[in-house]
Amino acid sequence: MSSTCNNLFGFEEYDGQCEFFGEGPTVLPEGLGWFILVGLGAVFACVPTALIWLDRRFGNFGADSESFATAGRSIRAGLTACDIVAKWTWAATLLQSANVAWKFGVAGPFWYAAGATVQVLLFAILAVEIKRKAPTIHTFLEIIRCRWGTTAHVVFTCYGFLTNIIVTAMLILGGAAVMEALTGVSVYAASFLIPAGVVIYTAVGGLKGTVVAEWLNVSVIYIVMLIFMFQVYATNPDLGSIATVYQRLAVVSIKYPVADNMDGSYMTMFSKSGIIFGIINIIGNFGTVFVDQSYWQGAIAAKPSATYRGYLLGGLCWFAIPFTFATTMGLGARALDLPITVEEANKGLVPPALAVHLMGQGGAFLMTLQLFMAVTATACAEQMAVATIVAYDIYKPYINKNADGRLMVKLQRITIVIYALVSGCVAVILLKLNVSLSWVYMFMGIVIGSAVFPIAASLTWAKCSATAACVSAVMTTPLSVMTWLIVAAKLNDGVLSLETTGQDYPMLAGNLVALFFSMILCIILSFVFPQDFDWAELRNIPVLDSDPNADPNNFDGEDSPEALNKVVRFTWITSGILTLLLLILWPCLALPAMVFSQGYFTFWVMIAMIWGIVASAVCIMLPVIEASDLVAAVLRGKRLASNSSAHSSVQGAKAHPGPGGAPGAAAAAAAAAAAAAAGGVGAPGANGAPGGAGAAAAVAVAVDGTEAPPRSRSRKTIMSSLLCMQLPISRDARS
Repeated sequence: MSSTCNNLFGFEEYDGQCEFFGEGPTVLPEGLGWFILVGLGAVFACVPTALIWLDRRFGNFGADSESFATAGRSIRAGLTACDIVAKWTWAATLLQSANVAWKFGVAGPFWYAAGATVQVLLFAILAVEIKRKAPTIHTFLEIIRCRWGTTAHVVFTCYGFLTNIIVTAMLILGGAAVMEALTGVSVYAASFLIPAGVVIYTAVGGLKGTVVAEWLNVSVIYIVMLIFMFQVYATNPDLGSIATVYQRLAVVSIKYPVADNMDGSYMTMFSKSGIIFGIINIIGNFGTVFVDQSYWQGAIAAKPSATYRGYLLGGLCWFAIPFTFATTMGLGARALDLPITVEEANKGLVPPALAVHLMGQGGAFLMTLQLFMAVTATACAEQMAVATIVAYDIYKPYINKNADGRLMVKLQRITIVIYALVSGCVAVILLKLNVSLSWVYMFMGIVIGSAVFPIAASLTWAKCSATAACVSAVMTTPLSVMTWLIVAAKLNDGVLSLETTGQDYPMLAGNLVALFFSMILCIILSFVFPQDFDWAELRNIPVLDSDPNADPNNFDGEDSPEALNKVVRFTWITSGILTLLLLILWPCLALPAMVFSQGYFTFWVMIAMIWGIVASAVCIMLPVIEASDLVAAVLRGKRLASNSSAHSSVQGAKAHPGPGGAPGAAAAAAAAAAAAAAGGVGAPGANGAPGGAGAAAAVAVAVDGTEAPPRSRSRKTIMSSLLCMQLPISRDARS
């Protein structure tokens, strides 16, 4: 049902209108929708591809399998934070967060943001442990195979794939629904075109290509968010101030009170449904972080010191997107009493409705652009995650143990293309089943939550055994599904449908069983069947091509093993304190306010606005600031030498065994670094860099480095670098 068929605040265009997006003409012409999907998609595919080319020409980005799968393990904290924000900003982040704000009031944005931030903050612990214990891995599943063997590896590979499919399908569902509502483009066409738009730069640039694209996408997402924020709370004549929003929400609360909220108000943290959603959100999102390979890849790609900094900073910056965006769009839509139906809200159409009201076609375009950026940012990360799993956890160990780096890169590229098609098919199936974005969002934890604790324990608890990990995960999943269905049937006289299974209590019960029963069972079985694992064994996981950044002995200063050992405790404490602050202290401090006064509501909204502005500045500017010396170097058209942290110890690398324990590996790594410094294929030089691309190119090469003399290159060499070809180029090919 709609909120009303006669607008409470005199907006006559909505009188008699009982739904916002009816059967009439769309806000934007269909041609513009096709332009966004095809034309704009092509533009945003070409920009990251061009930046990767500049990185190959001026920077240190190589064309081997390690560079493709791990981005050279040299990404700094600013880009790492952007990477986290981008891959954690799904279509649901924008659409579902505004939906719960529209439904529950101020409690919705808070519980969405807090309930999905703590997982990233806690994952910072695993990010540090990766660099300490398993610096050579490409996927988290390699850790499981090394620790627990083939059976466990197969089991958790299935969980990893399931997570990637659910996440990808969910982001496509939201994106396709909004494209159809605003432009009239078929949801089925959009389901295939959305993932297809990111294939080019993901396949060309690999993980580094996704990181560069994510910085661009995040910048657009934040800028559009700030535009809407100032429209609602500062400039738009229909609202334009916090006081006006407060007063109108008070009127709406009287006319259409929120069930289970204190006094039916939208301006209180005393929200039963909000708290239930928060619990489901917290539990369900552990699975989509800890079981999603893309988050492990972000840690693998980062410099050692950038792991904990990037993940802690990324989590705090991401908090602003659902908190600020939903406090703006969800509450703004309610304050205007827009005729949005529950069905439309569950499809994620609250933000588009408000955008259309505030800014007409301009608002619709901005909303579509922002959503397109969010969807493609996550899509490229998921494509890269699946491609890496297929290459390093299926093909290499079970099909072709002798596969070399060049073959692995080709396989990953093929997988990226295939997965783009598969994900579109899965989204179409869900659309045919009439499954809503809200339903999928709350359901995902039920089927993947049981894998969370075993996967986390694989890198943090030496006594956790293969038996405990496999049994706890495999037994708990059907139990959580049974619990979910039984509770739904009990509460609805035996009726099972999408509507009854999507209710709060069935979803809550299933999610609780998935996470906690698996955890308890894994702990008990680990004491009954313990393993005493030697963490040093993880260092024997091989790299296919030499990579000095995969050897901790090549780092000094803040990236050294000694420094990482010291920050482990800091990361545990900081993650724990921030988690308690968000989940316990903040809500407890807000509860005494009961129903917010106008002053307290103003304070609440100001926190959201300031947090959004600061997070935007950090994610947009920090990667460029970190690379200020590189900006100057690229503007001068000079090549950058290899990573200084690793390169500074190249000579010492000969004295240390490589990650696999062989001196030869370290010598090869040192030779590779020396070749790069001398102007080898992996780090070509060039004259005449395009000055306008300097800042963006520097973001693409945001690694430590010093300037080296420029060297010219032939067109053949440049094109080979662009296409990531693995064929050696002779000295005669250089001009």
